Amino acid sequence: MSLAHGHDLIAIPGPSPVPARVLNAAHRASPDIYAEPLARLNLSVLAQLKRLAGTSRNLAPYIGNGHAGWEAAAANLFDPGDAALVITSGHFGRSWADMLAASGVAVERLDFGNLPPDPQRLADRLAQDREGRIRAVMLCQTDTASATSADIPAMRAAMGDHPALLVVDAIASLGCAPMRMDDWDVDVLITASQKGLMCLPGTTFLWFSDRAAARRRAAVSPYWDWHARAGAEAMWRFWGGTPPVQQIYALSEALTMILDEEGLEAVWSRHARLARAVWAAVDAWGAGGTGIRLSVADPAARAASVTAVTMPQAEALRAWVTRECGVTLGVGLGAPDPSAALRIAHMGHCNAGMIMGVLGAVQAGLTALRIPHGGGALEAAAASIARSG
Repeated sequence: MSLAHGHDLIAIPGPSPVPARVLNAAHRASPDIYAEPLARLNLSVLAQLKRLAGTSRNLAPYIGNGHAGWEAAAANLFDPGDAALVITSGHFGRSWADMLAASGVAVERLDFGNLPPDPQRLADRLAQDREGRIRAVMLCQTDTASATSADIPAMRAAMGDHPALLVVDAIASLGCAPMRMDDWDVDVLITASQKGLMCLPGTTFLWFSDRAAARRRAAVSPYWDWHARAGAEAMWRFWGGTPPVQQIYALSEALTMILDEEGLEAVWSRHARLARAVWAAVDAWGAGGTGIRLSVADPAARAASVTAVTMPQAEALRAWVTRECGVTLGVGLGAPDPSAALRIAHMGHCNAGMIMGVLGAVQAGLTALRIPHGGGALEAAAASIARSG
């Protein structure tokens, strides 16, 4: 008899759980999209999004997912044949590089496998580019697959006085980990609505510096042109047509929860604390050489929003906890052996009770499937939460 009946626990790294009040905010008929109330709400949401990113610069919203955000950045930054240096630390960095190459960008990959990027290697490579051919350095703050976290201020410092723009994918990190776009001198920041923003999929956002704004392409399609959106005066121009009305209401509610009720630094702290609890449990399961381990060895290089785990029989465990407990874990995307890897998300609308429930389900699955594991994992997670209180 399955114990999965009841409220599902979703622990995949996006779409993340959406708060009931955010769903309720979206659950409405469309108003007059030409009337003043929706226009005011839209401007309020855009101002909230700038606060979230830590910037006073330009913001262009789009209807689409994170891949659409990649496309928008490429459309505004590169003419065919322009050079980009893409730093890859997992599946999504590699996918981003592939997309750029398919768009006609001359992509050079600085590949770290599934490990976090090393600022010194970036500095060494840029020192060789004496002619300044590389127009942009592009990297994920968190690679959602490998669960690595890049040190953005260190990477910016490694660029020195090279003229390349710094372009950061913060799709799996914004709203979960610190991001101070202006203070860190990030030129372009990309995110989407379905992870740390606690909203439905379907909207993506690009913040861009004045330096990036000055890099005008020879030709940009009217739809992708970020200048048209960032400098819009009419409601429809922000979105390139009919606005995503229900999503605007949802974003307003979610951003109020993040920025004005919990507070952004408290949100960052919550994610860090929940991540440490997961790490403590995985370390306990791996004690004694069981083959269970955190995929990112260095705690400073681990993401606050998702944890990648290497584990024998991970595929079978994922199936068991879904079927028997109603818990959904992330697949081992981009791992050397995906059948022996999984991901536990702790992003967005997530609390200690939810994480302890997920870890308890994993503990039950390890026991039921007789996967060798060390003891005391739940106690270790609980002690971590108690210590960080």
